[in-house]
Amino acid sequence: MTTIIVEETEKLDGIVYTPSSKSYTHRVIIAASLAEGKSRIYSPLFSDDTIATIDACSALGANIEKMEDGLIISGTSTLKSPERQIDCRDSASTIRFLTPITALAPGKTVLTGNYSLRKRPIGPLVNSLKKLGVHCFSNDGFPPVTVLNGGIRGGKISLVGNISSQFITGLLFACPLAEKYSEIKLETNLESKPYVRLTLDVLKKHGIFIRTNKQLRSFQILNKQKYQAKNHIVPGDFSSAAFLLAAAVITGSSVTVKNISHDQPDSGIIEILNTMGVNVNVEKNSVQIVNGELNAVDIDAADIPDLVPVCSVLGCFSKGVTKIYNAKRLRFKESNRLHVLTSELKKMGAEIMETEEGLIINGSCKLFGTSINPHGDHRIAMACAIAGLKAKGKTKILQAECVNKSYPEFFMDLKKIGANVYGE
Repeated sequence: MTTIIVEETEKLDGIVYTPSSKSYTHRVIIAASLAEGKSRIYSPLFSDDTIATIDACSALGANIEKMEDGLIISGTSTLKSPERQIDCRDSASTIRFLTPITALAPGKTVLTGNYSLRKRPIGPLVNSLKKLGVHCFSNDGFPPVTVLNGGIRGGKISLVGNISSQFITGLLFACPLAEKYSEIKLETNLESKPYVRLTLDVLKKHGIFIRTNKQLRSFQILNKQKYQAKNHIVPGDFSSAAFLLAAAVITGSSVTVKNISHDQPDSGIIEILNTMGVNVNVEKNSVQIVNGELNAVDIDAADIPDLVPVCSVLGCFSKGVTKIYNAKRLRFKESNRLHVLTSELKKMGAEIMETEEGLIINGSCKLFGTSINPHGDHRIAMACAIAGLKAKGKTKILQAECVNKSYPEFFMDLKKIGANVYGE
């Protein structure tokens, strides 16, 4: 277990490069693994989660080689049965994206993960697959999942869109390879729409055709399609960049974050900061925080759930009351994020209240250092570390290695721009 100390920091300064997108990396690895021929993936993110996807795709028959600047993936349209259980570790993306795909492999596939992953729901996806003719079952709606051979028949199904968009992405990866035409209809509005749009974009680049509507409430999927090999340059991750931008904002610093692609999920942090009163210079591939004081705003988290931890910290230092709503799904992340954010930020002196679907934060808080238990959740660890930059005394981030899930260089990057951060 690693403990990191964060001390109050007066000013940050410099240029920092945000890591490559975890979401994009997952998707292009899977798409390339299903394509005949070689795909080159430049600048992928190597983190605990994406390595779980690399190992899983390798187990299903893809040949994945690491090169100096990325990956070379020789995919296959004929999957093999894995020799042992696929360990998805703590990656919900890995297990939810690949469960439908494993139906295309002969024999039996078991997908499992660590204790945290086995508490995250997968029942709606398993039930949808059964309706599509897949022989599979789970542990009362939770991992591990067992998928038997037999392929995907296809057909028309409906499911909810407000539990996890990852269920939709998994089906969109697999249904183009089904025996018959498939149609997916959502019974509720889809949350995290930008992530499904990212999936559709990656699929299109690999030659997969899916028809949908503007609201992403229905998907029509032709059967027996073929993935084509395609090269990718993985863009920067706005979810990770948001923590660096917030660090600059709360310390009143000028920091430039580079390697950002503005068409990626969670770019909404720019609009949130602007609405709060922060002056932000936006260039083609970079964002610079200039100055401005924070004012409280209401934040709809339906399409930006991963920004809730960092927005909670911004709320602590804003003038007025910040309300975050449509965030109920955060109870089923690596931790119950609404509950853990409330408990850990309260320990630092924040005036924060948990509601059924979000958070209410009274701003202009005076925080103080304490020991933070992120409950193994990378975004909790990073959010509380950012809060620690403006807290009196020392903030101890326990289990700090959990940031390896999405941003292994997080604490090192903070140090590069002047943060008082060090190991215990």
